Amino acid sequence: MMGHVPYSKYAMSNATAVPQLPSHWTSKRLRYVCSVNPSKSEISLPADASVSFIPMDAIGEYGGISLDYEKPIDEIGTGYTYFVDDDVVIAKITPCFENGKGAIAKSLVNGVAFGTTELHVLRATSEIAPRFLFYISISDHFRKLGESEMYGAGGQKRVPESFIKNFRAAIPPLPEQAVICSFLDREIARIDALVAKKERFLEFLEEERLAVITHAIVKGLNPSASTRNSGIEWLGQIPGHWQLKKIKYTVSNVVDCLHTTPNYDGELFYPAVRTADIERGRLLLDQVRLVSKEVYQERIERLRPIEGDILYSREGERFGLAALVPGGVELCLGQRMMMFRSLPDMAPAYLMWALNSKALYQQVVLYTGGATSPHINISDIINFYIPCPPRDEQFRIADHILAKCSKLDVVVNGLRAGIQKLQVYRSALITNAVTGKIDVPELERREAAA
Repeated sequence: MMGHVPYSKYAMSNATAVPQLPSHWTSKRLRYVCSVNPSKSEISLPADASVSFIPMDAIGEYGGISLDYEKPIDEIGTGYTYFVDDDVVIAKITPCFENGKGAIAKSLVNGVAFGTTELHVLRATSEIAPRFLFYISISDHFRKLGESEMYGAGGQKRVPESFIKNFRAAIPPLPEQAVICSFLDREIARIDALVAKKERFLEFLEEERLAVITHAIVKGLNPSASTRNSGIEWLGQIPGHWQLKKIKYTVSNVVDCLHTTPNYDGELFYPAVRTADIERGRLLLDQVRLVSKEVYQERIERLRPIEGDILYSREGERFGLAALVPGGVELCLGQRMMMFRSLPDMAPAYLMWALNSKALYQQVVLYTGGATSPHINISDIINFYIPCPPRDEQFRIADHILAKCSKLDVVVNGLRAGIQKLQVYRSALITNAVTGKIDVPELERREAAA
């Protein structure tokens, strides 16, 4: 059902907190239809009983909990958030709340879980179905209002419990809640399947991008060139006239970031590049967070980034990716980033692509042992090897890679735009269904009659 969804023909009530509320629905603050952050004193399990243990990484965006960990109750310290099956959990800290982290708990070990302290827990009463409460919690209406109520500074802003309790929700009769939940379950599954298909294609294109980069960096552009053994097992044969150099002999400066999260308060003008803002060969300035002049000055004290410098993500999920600093932009390093400045005999773009290749990444993986959250230090990465052709050949290789990757990027951008449209549609569908803007029972009757 990806076409037109008819809007409600219901007579509208005078409720103002939820626009266009159908007349047979009620509007209530959540404190009257659910309990918020229930007490763990109600647990009746023995102290050595195992329960699910839920870090923030295990909470999905807009649904889903990974149940990979469990612990005996007596091994879990104080302060963790307690919840049970059918409770709704909501991340309360930025940026997790804005990103939609939240889920309905299912299949917990012994029906109980303890999780990160950065969660709010909602437990439905008999007036509201847990699944309907979950859909309310991930609706745009709820999330946007919650975002406006966050308190705290910088990266430590949180949604207060008072917002949850005082949020005024639209509550249809229980039978209609069930119909709405079934409708949303089905339609969202369809949307998610389409998104997953596009994301799989994106993964294929990323593999193709990496192959293009690596082949040019290791083999060059002349397939008939004579080759020699590099002496490195994972690198194999390289063109005979190339050299192998440690990175420290190709750069004049390597700068690590300050190991603190930038403060994002005040008058914000300067991009602070995070790992999330880097892809292979691409700097995503359209999504980068800004900092004040004071924070910018603090974070460039070691070296001010200039055009042609190379930004490199050194830690976390988006690890081992590099992009060039463009011209006309004054930026600084966010957390988990480092920067290289190439020597005059190195083409900056070639060095950037070399840092993005498997030729370098394999060394990093061997060094870090394939850790789930890898990180690399400057003292280590500068001793990794890259193939180095003559400078004029470096420019030709860099231009070749850019041309090939630019063609792939056209397809990638189209897929991402399609995914974004589906996600916007998904959010609108949820919000309109739980606020009565869609007459779901009528829509289901039409479907059944068709």
